[in-house]
Amino acid sequence: MRNPNQSSPLSATVINLSKAIFTVNRHAKTAINPGYLYYLKKQALLKMIKEGKAHKVGLHFSNNPKYSQQQSDVLVSCGEYTFHIPPMKKDFEELPHLGNLNKKSRNPKCRMSLSEAKSILEGYTGIVEKNSNNRKKPTSNKYNKPVFKKLGDSFF
Repeated sequence: MRNPNQSSPLSATVINLSKAIFTVNRHAKTAINPGYLYYLKKQALLKMIKEGKAHKVGLHFSNNPKYSQQQSDVLVSCGEYTFHIPPMKKDFEELPHLGNLNKKSRNPKCRMSLSEAKSILEGYTGIVEKNSNNRKKPTSNKYNKPVFKKLGDSFF
């Protein structure tokens, strides 16, 4: 018999996947090295689109364009949530452009830990973070005083 206090990994339903993507995306925005989290989000969304669990709605102008040039992102609808991913070339031909992002539209809040969200998405996509167990220990930035040696009595 299962202990009711013991949590089991959530199944890969559209609701659980969208909550996991929301959690990963929220943490990626403040992470020191967000690359893996954004990659995991994108791959999960692409797989969901391929399986028909999510769909591309259109293009939005990006709030944070690279190099101060106008840029668009693909708006993806997934359950009760919407997310942005980088566009592919064919997206500009196939999707309508929706203009600027509606700042009043918000995703519902959810409570899920980052480790649980990563576990759900890694299980769904089959992606595993490299060096997740081999984290480097922080190196000490201790100041080392320089040592000056006397060469001899004469200056030249």
